[in-house]
Amino acid sequence: MLQGRVALVTGAGSGIGRAGAMAMAREGADVIVTDLRAELAESTAEHIQAAGGKAEARALDMRDDAAIEAEVGRIVEKKGRVDVVHSHAGIQIAGKLEDVSASDMDAAWALNVRAHFVLSRAVVAPMRKQGGGSVIITASNSGCQYDRGMISYATTKHAAVAMVRQMAADYARENIRFNALCPGFVDTPFNTGFEKQMGGRAALEHYVSEAIPMGRWASVEEIAEGILYLASDRSSFVTGLALVIDGGEIL
Repeated sequence: MLQGRVALVTGAGSGIGRAGAMAMAREGADVIVTDLRAELAESTAEHIQAAGGKAEARALDMRDDAAIEAEVGRIVEKKGRVDVVHSHAGIQIAGKLEDVSASDMDAAWALNVRAHFVLSRAVVAPMRKQGGGSVIITASNSGCQYDRGMISYATTKHAAVAMVRQMAADYARENIRFNALCPGFVDTPFNTGFEKQMGGRAALEHYVSEAIPMGRWASVEEIAEGILYLASDRSSFVTGLALVIDGGEIL
């Protein structure tokens, strides 16, 4: 599905980011794997290369505007294009209004909204020049509903969905598609905030089994299928979508 495409993935060192990068590589993409931790990016790239795919690893701090812009420039100079961006890096901070400090909210905004904005802004010009592209921003089903005791997370994820829809409307005529990936519960270390908020792993497991209509976690591979759809021409007439993959939790 992605033969000859160049894909940039942030937060690709583990979990959903890694699974999406590996899935795109299996479909022929040349993947630039980035993560705050260089060793995790290297591990993902090595998995892709061992399976016969094309990948290179790069350390990237998504809180650093200049680093984001420089990395996009480097990719375009080296590869000649950037077809797919999966902006996945994010943070989860648990707590109600009285539990979350202003600095906590700033940290959530920086990674869950602002970083996606900066990366999206950096890729518009090269995508316009090449005639289009696909930008996928990881939000959450928390961006389409409300989670008790998760004010910074739910607020920033709603903002990410709104930003995706605005960008989609602004750039649809240029064939630059913007869509939001909105996973529900996936069993990765990212759930630490929800686990703490719910009172431990057992309570979280109970919630997943009882509150989610399908009664289970999603696998990272199931979420990666959604990434492939949004990255590929299978979604060529899709923009501004909040693709919820959550086993019916939002219902």
